[in-house]
Amino acid sequence: MTERLYYTDSHLFNFTASVLECAPEEKRAPGSDGRWKIVLDATAFFPEGGGQSADTGTLTQLEAVEDGAPRCVRVLDAHEKNGTVFHYCDGPLEPGTRVTGVLDAEQRRRRMQNHSGEHILSGTAHRIYGCENVGFHLGDAGMTIDFDRELGSEELLRLETEANEAVRANLPVRTFFPSAEELSLLEYRSKKELFGDVRIVEIPGVDRCACCAPHVSFTGEVGLIKILEAERHRGGIRLTVVCGMQALEEVRMRQQSVTDISTLLSAKRDEVASAVQRLLGERDALKEKNAALAMELVRFKAEQQGETAGNICLLESMTDEVAVRELVNLLVPKCGGLAAVFFPAASGGLRYIIGSRSLDLRKAAKAVNAGIGGRGGGRPEMIQGSASASFEEIQTFLEAFQS
Repeated sequence: MTERLYYTDSHLFNFTASVLECAPEEKRAPGSDGRWKIVLDATAFFPEGGGQSADTGTLTQLEAVEDGAPRCVRVLDAHEKNGTVFHYCDGPLEPGTRVTGVLDAEQRRRRMQNHSGEHILSGTAHRIYGCENVGFHLGDAGMTIDFDRELGSEELLRLETEANEAVRANLPVRTFFPSAEELSLLEYRSKKELFGDVRIVEIPGVDRCACCAPHVSFTGEVGLIKILEAERHRGGIRLTVVCGMQALEEVRMRQQSVTDISTLLSAKRDEVASAVQRLLGERDALKEKNAALAMELVRFKAEQQGETAGNICLLESMTDEVAVRELVNLLVPKCGGLAAVFFPAASGGLRYIIGSRSLDLRKAAKAVNAGIGGRGGGRPEMIQGSASASFEEIQTFLEAFQS
């Protein structure tokens, strides 16, 4: 059994311990040196669990090795099995030696801010709305929380406000292992029924929850709790949330984005939304005008096209698919075979629309696509799709095409 130092002091970022075991990881990536599994008699490294990733950092041997320098390895991951914590490292350490462990402290602090913030938010949602937390994931970019019922915008606003009120109150965060008898009398949040040693995290008046992770000592350490996104998820709601320093960085980033946009639009920051709305209105008006001009252009081009008993094949620079389709419709009566118009695709290459009164294009689509390196289909009177051949190759093929 590994003594878990983070249970008694979550702010312990440096510690000493003895190496009990060291062995190469069973499964190694081909061509790599692999990782080493190291077991200590005590650790402050939190192993992956409860929706939270493991701590990372270093282990440094206190005793000098053969070259006279202490050996230092990087802790890349950690997992727990049957009470033993396995540290997955990029090198070995000698069993029986003493080591100093150093956690990546900023990473741990941020995760504690976020995880404790999740408890505050989940406990508050449970208390005022009866929500159950049915999913949680904490990553380096923030966290997601899944509740089993939907919440409206006003409910989310109240939830966020009351959670931040709990932060401002700077309440103590207590962690303890109740006896089996005490546990049976406690009301606490848990996704499943628990037995044996159960660790409880308690914030007075806010939350009481079973949890194995490190937490802050007082809610004031959490800092700002900010809900960034809310989306429907499996009959409930999924929240994307950041807390503490990550929340500060997120606010700074969004503030800079608003500042940049306000500069581009020559508008005050509090007038950005109305400026964008005005710009979108101008864009829509231009799109309507361009669409009308495109229709005038295709009518003119169709009038200029001479009649033929064969096929018509044109390359157009316009990308307005509605206008291209209208051009094909106007060209069809002017040919005895098919009228094909090719135009640029947004992803590169060409798109096509082909129409005919005399040919069953749905039946001819396979032969047409084979000749132009294309993919597509449609109705007997019109097909559309994409082509990978050059227009010169397409033109040569279609001028001689007969179905």
